[in-house]
Amino acid sequence: MFRNSFDKFFLRFFPVPKILSAPSFGLDISDESLKFLELINTKDGIRVGRYGEKSIPPGIIESGKIIDSKKLEDILCLLKKEEGVKSVRVSLPEEQVYLFQLRLGKEGLKNVKEGIELALEEHVPIKAEDAIFDYDLVKEGAQSLEVQVAAIPKNVIENYLSIFKNSGIFVQSFELEAQAIARAVIKKGDKETYMIVDFGKKRTGIFIVSQGIVIFTSTLDVGGVMLTNMIQKNFKVSFEEADKMKQQYGLLRNTPNKEIFSVLLNSVSVLRDEMVKHFLYWHTHKDEEGKNNPPIKSIIFCGGDANLIGLADYVSVSMKSKVEMADVWINILDTKNYIPEITSQRALAFSTALGLALGDFSNN
Repeated sequence: MFRNSFDKFFLRFFPVPKILSAPSFGLDISDESLKFLELINTKDGIRVGRYGEKSIPPGIIESGKIIDSKKLEDILCLLKKEEGVKSVRVSLPEEQVYLFQLRLGKEGLKNVKEGIELALEEHVPIKAEDAIFDYDLVKEGAQSLEVQVAAIPKNVIENYLSIFKNSGIFVQSFELEAQAIARAVIKKGDKETYMIVDFGKKRTGIFIVSQGIVIFTSTLDVGGVMLTNMIQKNFKVSFEEADKMKQQYGLLRNTPNKEIFSVLLNSVSVLRDEMVKHFLYWHTHKDEEGKNNPPIKSIIFCGGDANLIGLADYVSVSMKSKVEMADVWINILDTKNYIPEITSQRALAFSTALGLALGDFSNN
């Protein structure tokens, strides 16, 4: 029997009394920014409360590892002071999480977690006693179980916990970034298979979600800032002017300045090639029983730079696949009845924070 992974998956170490869980704050921490968003349960349904973004200067977090604890504490203390944040659900950096699938024989298996712990070091480069892990049941047969495991070094969790404790903010849960995004952009109960592409400022996350479970994640050092830098370098303009040009023209061929298309295509094609690689592997790789993976129904784009004009069309045509922009409100509200202050385009950058905050409502 499947667990509802959108609701329960990943490192819910610290259960919190229900009275403390409203309002619900999702906190998305990356190397360069901290995004927060609040969801409020009202008599008219879920509503969006406070939201915003704070920059994280270079050298504080690198590839998900905290380098300067004190400066990160200062940023969190300021967030608490300005926004009144008392408890949060926090995303874990993809770069620090190991995902793998494991088959466990039922014979002699007394405890699934013990079975995973015994096999952990065969799949991740950390010792079992130095890791924290959680799992989702993918498939159960007469003789075996197939589980999807997510593991992270214990010291990474401890570092984040210590900083939040010193900042006076209670951590309700840590959660895999990809799973939070999946909760936000895939309709609850949908068991189809999707490729999610989180196109951010400096990096892009590529995830495959099937049966509500994150099966695969990959991080690519391609993002909106790289595209802007390419325009800046090629046209010898300021970063601000280059960003305006990127937003205005994007990947449109029929523009007054056709050279922009060629400049951007060089970088976007790197992302496309990475997507194609994982797309083909998924559709050609068979499981241990020799069965094909379920086909990817569509590619879903989210992230702050996913709004690049022509991006979805370019990927759709070049990959011959259905591509759509994420509907971040699909599990939260009906825009026919209520339109949040934050626009849908802007909200794409808050997909992770939205999915985290939605965790408090997912059992309702």
